[in-house]
Amino acid sequence: MSVPTTFFDQLYEHNPDPWAFRDRWYEQRKRALTLASLPRQHYASIYELGCANGELSAGLAQRTDRLLCCDAAAKAVELARERLRHCPHAQVQQSRIPAHWPEEHFELIVLSELGYYLDEAELHHLIERVVRSLTPDGHFLACHWRPAIEGCSLTGDSVHHRLHESLGLHRLARHLEDDFILEVWVRDPISVAQREGLR
Repeated sequence: MSVPTTFFDQLYEHNPDPWAFRDRWYEQRKRALTLASLPRQHYASIYELGCANGELSAGLAQRTDRLLCCDAAAKAVELARERLRHCPHAQVQQSRIPAHWPEEHFELIVLSELGYYLDEAELHHLIERVVRSLTPDGHFLACHWRPAIEGCSLTGDSVHHRLHESLGLHRLARHLEDDFILEVWVRDPISVAQREGLR
């Protein structure tokens, strides 16, 4: 069973930053690594799943012509909109993925700290949506906490195992620590150095 939206609503009820995205060095460092792991300096369009209060969104907004973010929690959407208020090319929607998914294509899709809140069926559905929504030269980045989370049937490792087995994409980058795993998959397995003619 997936984690209900009410769980996230309750998290934000008395705390605008329940995971301390702004203040915790762990989160700041992971966010920097996430942005540095993007194979392309700039994207025409990015779709961020589960944007929370918009801290990563603010970094993604600097790397794209159009940013679409979503979160299931109403308060998170409100906070993310405020965080991105100076970014006219960014839009934040309240939606529960994978059930609510935009009918368009993106050069980059970002799934950060969300996969283990889904059940097996929803994760499978999400993977199908990602593959259909990526442009022919699209990239997909996923990053997840590795230790088990109470109330979640999936771990970060099991989410990434299922992603790698089912996406049918080439894995271009993998960063693994005791705390989290970050991976990037692409349709075209050309490295950043190859793309720039260095090899």
